[in-house]
Amino acid sequence: MTPRPIVVAYDASEGAEAALGWALDEGRRSGAPVLLVHVLESLALAGPVPVSQSPWLDEGARRDIRQMVVSAVGRARETHPDVAVTGTVIEGAASAVLIDQSKQARLVVMGSRGHGGFAGLLLGSTSMNVCAHAHSPVVVVRQTAAADDAPVVVGVDGSACSLLAADFAFAEAATRKVSLRVLWAWPMPVPNWQPPAVDPEEAAFAKDMQIQGAVAPLRDKYPQVSAAIDIVDGPAGRVMVEASHGAQLVVVGTRGMGQMRGMLLGSVSQQLLHHAHCPVAVVREQPA
Repeated sequence: MTPRPIVVAYDASEGAEAALGWALDEGRRSGAPVLLVHVLESLALAGPVPVSQSPWLDEGARRDIRQMVVSAVGRARETHPDVAVTGTVIEGAASAVLIDQSKQARLVVMGSRGHGGFAGLLLGSTSMNVCAHAHSPVVVVRQTAAADDAPVVVGVDGSACSLLAADFAFAEAATRKVSLRVLWAWPMPVPNWQPPAVDPEEAAFAKDMQIQGAVAPLRDKYPQVSAAIDIVDGPAGRVMVEASHGAQLVVVGTRGMGQMRGMLLGSVSQQLLHHAHCPVAVVREQPA
């Protein structure tokens, strides 16, 4: 059975080159092939169309675009000869194309900045739409470097989506042969507002037991991963952004158990996409 590819949104920008490098390293670790997808974004198109069928692109433009992708594939094969690398050019709306590609993807990888439809990616709708609707995990890569032994970090809150993120994070830590930091951000009750019967130490102990129980099956599934569990006092978004310092990857689910749990893309994942100091993996529940 052919392994599912790692799909990279590629436009030759610095951000796209960083995303491609990350994807190639991931392909080397996992054995997955890498597919470069260049999107020619058109406001007139809602879905993907092969570039060869576009009626308004002259042959010179098509040739230049194809050559850009061919050159990128060639360089990738030189730097990562053990990774199967291919490329394609598709015309359509950027988010629609990438969401469609995610149906058969192991991962979708995007840079933090790009040209054209990918420009201002972290501040626009493309990354949010892809992260919210993709059929695979999505990784947004910032141009930052971390030590090879830096840990993977994952945020959990007991929700089903966060446990999917934890499974992904354990798998990443296993393939990278690094430790995993499991974070549960929990603002401690303010003494003046908590009921008299609430004991902060007992509440913290109960939370620790809850997260230990939730993570236990994953410890059994990935016995090679050294996982440390931390319950941190503070808002989840701020805690996760701070934890991204010194991490090589931070993982989060699309939705949690907070007040915004009805949203397709929760507030914590949005904060990470805007402010994290390392690549961010967003893992969502698979569409029905």
